[in-house]
Amino acid sequence: MFHSKYVLPLVAMAGLTLGTPARAEGTVEVLHWWTSGGEAKAVGELKKSFEATGGTWIDSPIAGGGGDAAMTALRARVVAGNPPTAVQLKGPGIQEWAQQGALNDVQAVAEAEGWDAVLPPALAGIMKYEGQYVAAPVNIHRVDWIWANPEALAKAGVEAMPTTWEEFNAAADKLQAAGIVPLAHGGQPWQDATVFEDVVLGVGGAEFFRKALVELDQDALTSDTMVAAFDQLRKMRGYVDPNFSGRDWNLATAMVMRGEAGFQIMGDWAKGEFLAAGKVPGKDFLCAPTPGNGFVLNSDSFTFFKVEGDENLTGQKVLASLIMSPDFQKTFNLAKGSIPARTDVPLDDFDDCAKRSHADLVKAIESDALVPSMAHEMAVPRSVRGEFLDLVTEFFNSDMSSQDAVEKLAAAVKRAM
Repeated sequence: MFHSKYVLPLVAMAGLTLGTPARAEGTVEVLHWWTSGGEAKAVGELKKSFEATGGTWIDSPIAGGGGDAAMTALRARVVAGNPPTAVQLKGPGIQEWAQQGALNDVQAVAEAEGWDAVLPPALAGIMKYEGQYVAAPVNIHRVDWIWANPEALAKAGVEAMPTTWEEFNAAADKLQAAGIVPLAHGGQPWQDATVFEDVVLGVGGAEFFRKALVELDQDALTSDTMVAAFDQLRKMRGYVDPNFSGRDWNLATAMVMRGEAGFQIMGDWAKGEFLAAGKVPGKDFLCAPTPGNGFVLNSDSFTFFKVEGDENLTGQKVLASLIMSPDFQKTFNLAKGSIPARTDVPLDDFDDCAKRSHADLVKAIESDALVPSMAHEMAVPRSVRGEFLDLVTEFFNSDMSSQDAVEKLAAAVKRAM
């Protein structure tokens, strides 16, 4: 699928001659945290595509913590003067590394291939530092999804996917009465924060979400709306099973697959798990946005670190070109559960959940209801995000009141800024 047409212009750009083919295709060491079924399959597509150009791919997967473990490893590598060629990185994290002078740009590739014309402006801005592309996005993930097992819902007498939190609570009560776990959940801080931000969107709407979780407005953080969001989160704590603590997200997805649980609230990487297990959307599992009429954006991207040597520099350019190629964007996102970052990739082969995601994305851009995910590092610096995660997890695992939660959260965010 990927041939020399991608490599030849890049070889020329890198200033190499075609007389040195062993070095021409480049080498990349790629640091990422895609280790579960759907994710591993997706990153395997990128590896396969890169190797098809004759390049050498060194895989450095680091599991755990929604990327937290990978970031710890990355910091150690950069301090030691041995950064990987490309790193799965996103949001403000890209800007933070760029400000430290740790990144190479791939602007020459972006200009030659017209990236500006095919990326949503909000996403393109995140990929750039001082006007130059330093990262390439592989996808657009939607965070605000509810996944469900139709058989479990039918068994409990739940006739439709919920569109409000009241409807969700009513459905969860029915599932509980039928002896089915209402909400499959993994008790890890980033998963708690995922549910929390989706609740904030549903309770307060996109404008409130932006004020509280992006602009960090103190009035919004201490408002009655935020108290109501914590009240709903407290309700949801009663819908998870006793063994949720420390469970990985994909194991929670498996509970829904097996019909042990009715719902999971998780980004559309969960769909990658269903698809990897051969499940059919609309038949074996259902998808619906969480309440709120918005779109919580998460996007995976690869950021290019400051490496030296022709082979490594060529590898970066080839990888950047491959990531943004329409063929790869289609293949990768079909495996990952997300939708292409490029807006010009036809979605004919994508499932109904992906088509819904794309339609809602377009609608959210038009109505200004597209918001960046706080939980998934698209909205605020890691230090501030850390305060959110700590407080939300503490609340979820204690009997803290909603009023205390908003006061503690506002104070913690102020400290971290």
